Amino acid sequence: MDSARAAHIDELVRVSTGRVSAGVPSARDPIIENSWRRCVADHKLDPTVGREPHILPQERLREHRDAMDEFLRMARFGLEALYRQVAGMGYVLLLTDSNGVTVDFIGDPTFDNHLRRAGLYLGSDWNEGHAGTCAVGTCIATAQALTVHQTDHFDATHIPLTCTAAPVFDSGGELAAVLDISALHSPEPKISQYLALQMVRTYVHKIETANLYNNFRRDWVVKLSASQEFAEVDPDFVLALDGGGRVVGFNHKAHDLLAEDGVSPLGRSFAELFDCEVDDLVRFVRSLPTEQRTLRLRRTGLPLFAQAMPPPAVSLPRAQAPEHGGDPLPEPLRVVSGGDPALKAVLARAAKLVNTRMSLLIHGETGTGKEHLAKALHKASIRRNKPFVAVNCAALPENLIESELFGYEPGSFTGATARGKKGLILEADGGTLFLDEIGDMPLSSQTRLLRVLAEREVTPIGRTKAVSVDVRVIGATHRDLVELVKAGRFRDDLYFRLNGAVFTVPPLRQRGDLDWLIERLLAERAERDGVGYRLTPAALAALRGHGWPGNVRELVNALDYACAVSDGGLIDLGDIPEPVQHSGLFQAWPAEDAAEKPSTEEDPAIRLREMLRRHHWNVSATARALGVDRSTVHRQMRRFGIVAPHRAE
Repeated sequence: MDSARAAHIDELVRVSTGRVSAGVPSARDPIIENSWRRCVADHKLDPTVGREPHILPQERLREHRDAMDEFLRMARFGLEALYRQVAGMGYVLLLTDSNGVTVDFIGDPTFDNHLRRAGLYLGSDWNEGHAGTCAVGTCIATAQALTVHQTDHFDATHIPLTCTAAPVFDSGGELAAVLDISALHSPEPKISQYLALQMVRTYVHKIETANLYNNFRRDWVVKLSASQEFAEVDPDFVLALDGGGRVVGFNHKAHDLLAEDGVSPLGRSFAELFDCEVDDLVRFVRSLPTEQRTLRLRRTGLPLFAQAMPPPAVSLPRAQAPEHGGDPLPEPLRVVSGGDPALKAVLARAAKLVNTRMSLLIHGETGTGKEHLAKALHKASIRRNKPFVAVNCAALPENLIESELFGYEPGSFTGATARGKKGLILEADGGTLFLDEIGDMPLSSQTRLLRVLAEREVTPIGRTKAVSVDVRVIGATHRDLVELVKAGRFRDDLYFRLNGAVFTVPPLRQRGDLDWLIERLLAERAERDGVGYRLTPAALAALRGHGWPGNVRELVNALDYACAVSDGGLIDLGDIPEPVQHSGLFQAWPAEDAAEKPSTEEDPAIRLREMLRRHHWNVSATARALGVDRSTVHRQMRRFGIVAPHRAE
């Protein structure tokens, strides 16, 4: 054991056991000494034992992230803004939940191994009961912003670190998260971290206020500040009021201002707290000059400048889109589906995220139309007039993928062109970068892509200075990325960067809009060729009966072939590709057969079989006709031994 570590443990034991010399002032902050005592007395930690960082497995980390999903997406923008202020200074940012588990992380991927060994990583648990005195754990225990610097740490293995953290409270005053800024190395004086402490406090305030705005969009929001100049743009105190003028939410500074004897202002009337009646809030809307919008805190007489933001006057229902029968989807997304419920649900969720900066991940079998959905998202967004750049990560040779993605300077390596190359990421600047088959990207390239997502900048090969880039990244894969992460073939931190939202495109065999899709594809081909294409009943039955293992891509190829060999635009069974022709018993699938319509007294197995036949063995369409869930139809098919013709041996 080296002398510095031995001296640290000796001091820690003396302080935690109360054997401090009388009359000799301690050099430690009281908050640190109290934490040391808790670690020994309450948490039963041994100061002589060094502990490895505790990093949660992916399954448990996902549980912690899912529990605060909406807050996490909103807080992410605050983390990115703070990291841009300290990039290049050796800091990493951690956002933990109220238990101390790191649910978001931004750091320089160059130092990944060092950061993971130090516990400065996604999934690390910094609860004081596990890690001892540390910024996150002690912040949770005390609800105070603080710096735990070098030998302030309980565990001697953490002595090289400097960590500064501040609590993030929700709009009801409960601890929601902790924002931490840490470094592997720093100057010895603790005062060197004073600026880090102020920056963390500033961004925590921004996150809390943004969370309040997000949670109370349909309520009165009152912004208050002692400064006239900042009352509107950066208020100190923010309150949310219900229709009766009672406090339903606040940021933490407002809590500290209004709490009396530790009692929360939640539920109190605005008129009890300020010399202003609720009905007079209209005087504080922005139309009046700021200097005329003043009020006083009743308890102390403190004068404050105010701005009141009223709730929306009218709630706009979804039905206000008569031109599309009430469908609220943007046009580029609306035309992706012909009414299939599963796909329509995916599109409705995607429509809410078209203009966010978060990265998206599209999952689905090969040929389901993942790139088509990505293009629709791009066309529906404010980036529609900027480039959409698609990259097939599986098709790029591993030795070329970095130069293709990141570009290179002239003469930076053997074979580099004299003019250099811009790179696909910079080509997509301002627009959307679509990374198809992201699961096949080599690990070495994943590290550099992570830096692009985390810092919004790219460094071309042969260049020392990074270039800022504004791209929306959409990844797509048919692989199970979670399994690839477990196998060590895909970076876990990159996975969590990409899966801001995950959309699963259903395979064609599960969609209920096959006829619509066939009609649309034929219409597009007819417009291109100047020929009106039509399907005979036998050809349509063949298309309906095929299982489409290649999904939409296979359907497109089949129709292209049929159009090319058809006579005068009439597509008969013989014009359909041979594998599709013989995939089912099409002659047994009449669209209508009055002689075989079941009566209500028939056996349920017969009725189900007939309903499936009438809907061309489409389970989704059958379930809608019967008014049940798809799983019910599948369960009854297994029970009655019903097998679709194209699935039979």
